Amino acid sequence: MIRRQLQNTVIAALSRSPAVALLGPRQVGKTTLALASAGDRTSIYLDLESERDRAKLDEAELYLTAQLDRLVILDEVHRAPGLFPVLRGLIDTARRQGAGPGRYLLLGSANLDLLKQSGESLAGRITYLELGSLNLLEVGDDLADRLWLRGGFPQSFLAADALSSMHWREDFIRSYLERDIPQFGPRIAAATLRRLWTMLAHNQGGLLNTAQLARNLGVDARTVGGYLDLLTDLLLVRRLQPWHSNLGKRLVKSPKVYLRDSGLLHALLDVVDTNVLLGHPVVGASWEGFVIENLLQSAPDRLQAHFYRTSAGAEIDLLLTWPDGTQWVIEIKRSLAPKPRRGFHHACADLQPARQFLVYPGTERYRQSEALDVIPLGHMMALLRGEADA
Repeated sequence: MIRRQLQNTVIAALSRSPAVALLGPRQVGKTTLALASAGDRTSIYLDLESERDRAKLDEAELYLTAQLDRLVILDEVHRAPGLFPVLRGLIDTARRQGAGPGRYLLLGSANLDLLKQSGESLAGRITYLELGSLNLLEVGDDLADRLWLRGGFPQSFLAADALSSMHWREDFIRSYLERDIPQFGPRIAAATLRRLWTMLAHNQGGLLNTAQLARNLGVDARTVGGYLDLLTDLLLVRRLQPWHSNLGKRLVKSPKVYLRDSGLLHALLDVVDTNVLLGHPVVGASWEGFVIENLLQSAPDRLQAHFYRTSAGAEIDLLLTWPDGTQWVIEIKRSLAPKPRRGFHHACADLQPARQFLVYPGTERYRQSEALDVIPLGHMMALLRGEADA
């Protein structure tokens, strides 16, 4: 088992909050993390995709009242939305009886309905946490190329060989298209959604052009927007928003779109091994998305992430704004002798950031100029987590 960075955060949340919601895509390791986080607590695990476990909750209040001395782990909780008002009542009852925090750990594939209902029913009683796929600090620098190629879903990453990993990802995509996604929204033709997913893969890291996607799919722009909202809610797609200010510059206003897991990106593009990947046109955008996901998994919760681009060509791949307004800018290059683009320097002149970094796939950190640090990905992640010297 690979210990997840989020485990300490889950344990801390259970120590202060009656309910914790752990959200993430299917097969990302939520159940394994939940059971590990339970530790020595007396706990009970219910999988709401199991008919037998769902039957136990036919009289949910009666059953759960008998479990007030345990941590109850409810997996795939979106399948029982009527539970949230029951949980609210039980939490309030337990509080009046002097019970401590850590009563319920709710696991689910993130979606808007789950967040909305739990937010309305459990306001002030629940902490939300997001579990992403495996990251570089969890697997180690020696396995960086494997993580990049196969992605961070544990079964894909740990597969016996590259072909087995590819087969797992293809099955995962098919299962999501045919079984999982229809649970969360209106019925969507699997072939249409796969075409959209593949288009996004070919345009990894590109500006979102909903009208163009709609024309290519033969649907209207509102339908494409709904598809993208769903993929975003399921934590499969990231829309990185542009940064806006009153600099007097003409700023790009469309978000950039990334498939969040590099392994799924490569499966959709039929990239089986590293040799194929290194010769593929998407290699640079794939590395950029891989770096951004790893960095944002390591970033503190209140850190805001954007990109910056002007019509004149000034551009920053990742702009991080700290709660006090301090800004760090990050250029991403897959080269062992990286040089920032001219647009990066122009953007830094516009923004006057506190720190400038260039993330690259090497192992040595060094200063390229008085303002610019060239830094390996793992070191940059540790820096964001406060585990390395600034």
